[in-house]
Amino acid sequence: MRADPGSRWSAARPAATPRRRGWGLVRRVLLVLLLLTVVPVALYRVVPPPVTPLMLIRYVADGAPISKTWVPLSRISPALVRAVVASEDEKFCVHHGFDWVQMREAWHQFVVGHRRPRGASTISMQTAKNVFLWPGRSVLRKGIEAYFTVLIEALWGKPRIMEIYLNVIEWGRGLYGAEAAARAYFGHGAATLSPREAAVLAAVLPNPRTLSAASPSAYVEGRAATIRARMPFVIVPTARGCP
Repeated sequence: MRADPGSRWSAARPAATPRRRGWGLVRRVLLVLLLLTVVPVALYRVVPPPVTPLMLIRYVADGAPISKTWVPLSRISPALVRAVVASEDEKFCVHHGFDWVQMREAWHQFVVGHRRPRGASTISMQTAKNVFLWPGRSVLRKGIEAYFTVLIEALWGKPRIMEIYLNVIEWGRGLYGAEAAARAYFGHGAATLSPREAAVLAAVLPNPRTLSAASPSAYVEGRAATIRARMPFVIVPTARGCP
């Protein structure tokens, strides 16, 4: 009687060892994580993010409304683009997601402990955090933020990062994005923001729920003046990319 070839193969194939099974599980988990992260990043390259974790957290935690209106970068005042770059990330068009010099300085301040470390988050890092993650300063969250920063730099490019940033960033209680902020504070759309209005909006970004763009304090006015002085000298992205 002829032996079943399939039986011979089954008998000859070595059984999976625990180590092999472990690596197989790791590969499957990594594949799932890759799909869960790369797919939404690729999707948001062409589709506006409908909502962000921060919007939902604010809504659930304190009932803050979600007021937002998506507008393309071409319908946002170039003055606002210049203002936020001057305020938040002057090297936006130069780096690839991370400002290593600022990060080293922030780490040194943390180690020395003389004062609160200055922020070292780039606009790319802030966009990754706002679109995909929750607020917080844990090492885990910062690590995931770095991963998403690499992804959006690779898949979106600078114009799209700036476009999404200006459409999702928090600008006050329940206000998200340049269009909602411009209409709430100045009574007109983001396309017609003046350099002064743009500088004021950029000045409140570090703490938009405390600092007011509607009734700027002396601190906000002073910060806005500094931003306006820097605006002519920063490099900003256009629809085609960074110069």
